[in-house]
Amino acid sequence: MKTTVASFGEVHFGDADLGHQRRTKCLVRIADQIFRHPGGTLPTKLHEPKDYKAMDRLMNRPEVTHATVLQSHREHTLQQMRQLAGVVLVVHDTTEMDYSGLLSITDLGPIGGGYNRGFLCHNSLAFDPQQHEVIGLTSQILHRRRPVGRKEGVKAKRARKDRESRLWVDGLAGVGLAPEGSTWVHVADRGADTFEFMARLVSDRQNAVIRSQTNRVILIGHDPQGAKSALHTYARTLPLRERHEVIVSARAGQTQRKANVAVAYAPVLLCPPHVRRGEYEKRPLALWVVRVSEVNPPKGVKPMEWILLTNVKVASIEDAWVRVSWYECRWVIEEYHKAQKTGCGIEDLQFGSSQALEPMIALLSVVAVKLLNLREASRRPDAKERRATDLIDPRYVAVLSAWRYKKVRHDLSVHDFFFALARLGGHQNRKSDHRPGWLVLWRGWMAMQHMLDGAEALKSCG
Repeated sequence: MKTTVASFGEVHFGDADLGHQRRTKCLVRIADQIFRHPGGTLPTKLHEPKDYKAMDRLMNRPEVTHATVLQSHREHTLQQMRQLAGVVLVVHDTTEMDYSGLLSITDLGPIGGGYNRGFLCHNSLAFDPQQHEVIGLTSQILHRRRPVGRKEGVKAKRARKDRESRLWVDGLAGVGLAPEGSTWVHVADRGADTFEFMARLVSDRQNAVIRSQTNRVILIGHDPQGAKSALHTYARTLPLRERHEVIVSARAGQTQRKANVAVAYAPVLLCPPHVRRGEYEKRPLALWVVRVSEVNPPKGVKPMEWILLTNVKVASIEDAWVRVSWYECRWVIEEYHKAQKTGCGIEDLQFGSSQALEPMIALLSVVAVKLLNLREASRRPDAKERRATDLIDPRYVAVLSAWRYKKVRHDLSVHDFFFALARLGGHQNRKSDHRPGWLVLWRGWMAMQHMLDGAEALKSCG
């Protein structure tokens, strides 16, 4: 993209070490072209045959791997995190990527209950809750499930390097400690509720908020002589206080909604399991439990309840609500997975080998970060005051405003830009309509890109 500042590709891939400067320049050029055409298949993104062939050659180079393509972006993300004061969240989650149709790739793992083939993609996403912006990926792991016999013992499973539960611990690699004046907090859903993960966070002095899944054995308080209880049972005896409104992310059969909730908290010592199922020291962890429970839920809706564990001190009801607000930001990684799959078509890739497939997954995953931020910018409180040109190439703003308002408007706000984009994608912008979703926005983005391509073609013809 021709702008007065570094392009998307230069910012995120300009420092990639691919063994030769020409390969890095090719990666930057391909990333810029794909960012301009994020949707559809690769031939749609790279419609010039020479560009598609250059991409295919690059992705099949042995120096071009998932790790080498992603590394430059990871370093950029960590650099951005170090420059921010206050709280930065690192949100972890795993999604399945289905490549069952790529029959020539034989080294994929079972997914979808064993009926499909692909990767588990474990993403660790840095998020600035103050600015409501995704910073970037601190880690991405492509994991192949390996079928294991039912008779595998606990000791053998614990020693196995490719067990799935290691993904949470491995996702912490490279993040390190926050600089002075900043607080970095790892946030994860119930899949991360393993004693091994929590013990690693504590031993590495990393902050965390994790939603509990297991009714574990605890000692009440931080006293080793405290009374023994079960985590969930004890949390539900704590008196609920105050009321706040939180966002409950969408689930099967239910849309995203707001819920009125109350909160309770207490210190606990989390006891290690009797049977060691990971690698950790068998000693209790001093944590705080925070319970969030819905008050007067809508008729027919299961009441929302979060039982959270944190190693960040909770000394007051205000502290408890802050920990809840950190966990509430976890929804951003679910939106990120939609950006990967719906926005970038990451499961539509057609390669004949994992060698080519994996680095392209890395590239598209970085594009998805940018697309997610563009959409979320329209939801920020300052969206109606912030100029769209602060975030988006002025050429896009000029073309879209000319289509929507019949004149070029360089003062278009972020809010107006995205609702015009949604209109271009088929959204009616009626008061009764939901906010535009991924499919509508990316249909609009693709239509806008075609209009820009046409305008530039006419300009080049004089």
